[in-house]
Amino acid sequence: MQDSTPVAVGIDVGGTKTHLRAGTGSGADHVRTSSGWRPHDPVAAAAWLTALVHDALPFGTRPSAVAVGGHACETPRQCEALRVVLQERLQVPCLVVGDAELLVPAAGLDQGVGLVAGTGSVAVGRLPDGSPVQVGGWGAVLGDEGGGAGLVREAARALWAAHDRGEAPDALADRLVTAFGVSEVPALGAALESATDASAEWGRHAPVVFAAAEDGSRIAREVIADGGRALAALVVRLAERGAFVDDVVIAGSTVLRQPTLYEAFASALAAALPSARPRPLDVPPVEGAVALAQSLLRSVSL
Repeated sequence: MQDSTPVAVGIDVGGTKTHLRAGTGSGADHVRTSSGWRPHDPVAAAAWLTALVHDALPFGTRPSAVAVGGHACETPRQCEALRVVLQERLQVPCLVVGDAELLVPAAGLDQGVGLVAGTGSVAVGRLPDGSPVQVGGWGAVLGDEGGGAGLVREAARALWAAHDRGEAPDALADRLVTAFGVSEVPALGAALESATDASAEWGRHAPVVFAAAEDGSRIAREVIADGGRALAALVVRLAERGAFVDDVVIAGSTVLRQPTLYEAFASALAAALPSARPRPLDVPPVEGAVALAQSLLRSVSL
């Protein structure tokens, strides 16, 4: 017998793992890897999400609305293309946004900035007309300052500069060359360039930077401080574009698990935007997807 209770389904598709939660009715809470997620192919992505919904919900339970926060869903056009195909497949109201857009509703807010600093970094907000705006998130090679991969990249750059100045290797140099399995600082370039997935392979070494700072590395401390300022600069950029920035909801393992980075960010944010309130997210981001799905249900019932 099919359950007729409206089931608002939220899905947080991250770069590494995906979390599906049904807000009411079914009690489904499902976590799996994000392997196979292809956000730039709306047909393939919609098929992947549809299979996930069918696999995760109990037998006989159908969703009444589905909201997805998708990793690498970077523009409104891309999100809308995926939404159209997904809604055709599921035959229920659907919404697709970038995964960072889940943070503000997850915190129970109607407006504000969502800032993520995990392996990568990105900030999202809304302009006065309600349209979404994203800054940062340009990947390990060109951006992601303050994220794990960006910190490792900047640490390597700082070590090369120190090497060029003739400075002796410090704790950061010792730890980073060991982490990448090379013998000396100049060899870090080839090690970084050989990565097949720069974000993942660089980002997993981010704890080395923080450990080196604890060991007394001046270079590591400077890299972390610069990373915190870079994260604050993302919020400043949103403010300059007219986004509401009084509340900044923060998520991501790198910034939330590393107090020195968080403190550098919070200090820089307070100096640049005194009215902005940093709010570390203390619930899973998927809660934001559930809230968006429930909003879809309410709008349909009006």
